[in-house]
Amino acid sequence: MDLELLQERSRIIRQVRRFFDDRQYLEVDTPLLSPDLIPESCLEVFETSRIPPLGSKTRRPEPCWLIPSPEIWMKKLIAAHRQSLYQICKCFRNGESVGRFHSPEFTMLEYYTMDANYLDSLTLTGELFSSLGAADTFERITMEEAFARWAGFDLYKAAAPGSMEEEARRLGLDPPPGLNTASLYDLIFIHAVEPNLPKDRPVALIDYPAFVPCLAQKNSNGKTVERWELYVRGIELANCYSEETNAEEVRRFFETESAEKEKHALVKHRVDQDYWKNFLPRSNTVFPPCSGVAMGLDRLIMVLTGRSTIDGVLPFPQTGS
Repeated sequence: MDLELLQERSRIIRQVRRFFDDRQYLEVDTPLLSPDLIPESCLEVFETSRIPPLGSKTRRPEPCWLIPSPEIWMKKLIAAHRQSLYQICKCFRNGESVGRFHSPEFTMLEYYTMDANYLDSLTLTGELFSSLGAADTFERITMEEAFARWAGFDLYKAAAPGSMEEEARRLGLDPPPGLNTASLYDLIFIHAVEPNLPKDRPVALIDYPAFVPCLAQKNSNGKTVERWELYVRGIELANCYSEETNAEEVRRFFETESAEKEKHALVKHRVDQDYWKNFLPRSNTVFPPCSGVAMGLDRLIMVLTGRSTIDGVLPFPQTGS
């Protein structure tokens, strides 16, 4: 990376900090090494180990993991302090391709807004873009509309047993046997919907199907959740939820995803089975209504500087396949 681009990268990061500082968000700095992680069956992680120092009763290495997101720590701070937060940090995802839009080590911008929902966060994200000199309005397309337009079927009718697999085969895909509805949906989205998203304007895909597990609040219709993902030039930049605040729902998610992770993950990790207790009432307060956004900062810098690959904005891009 040349000096001019390093300077531009630094300017953008400074402006992001200024944006949130001016709005009284607290910048936090949480661990990159964690003794446990939120189970997400769609992600692979990096495992390492901590060796106890000389003189310890045992020097058996203790496993720990590099975070794929600071969410696990930031929500603990929210539970304790009910404060709007942001963080810019390194995150790590294993099994990622290296090159055009991916890097196993990348920079994340994550921000949580108290007493806000996912649409409030979409407005805030538009204001952030405006502060960076980018387009501040996003075309909103529901996931149901996106599937009807580019995959040619009703997403929720296809949620019936066997229907999603039939639609995948109609589209020329060859799904392996045994995929559940959520996995088939993801396959169709990646191959039929995502490549056809408009490239000439930012697009917010909103209202994701409730049959895809995530820690987002359900909409009143019961079939969708309060979630959006932002695409610019056809590139996914950000993911947002109205955060789930119900302790029982968090516990259930951890149980379900832990089971999937145990069955399918190449790198298994420890899960804090008491994490859901962060969402129980404490000292006469409850986990506050809030909305969180996770944004790939390297991808944002790539878009803002007109580069075509993430490698072009990384000071030391990784090599590999």
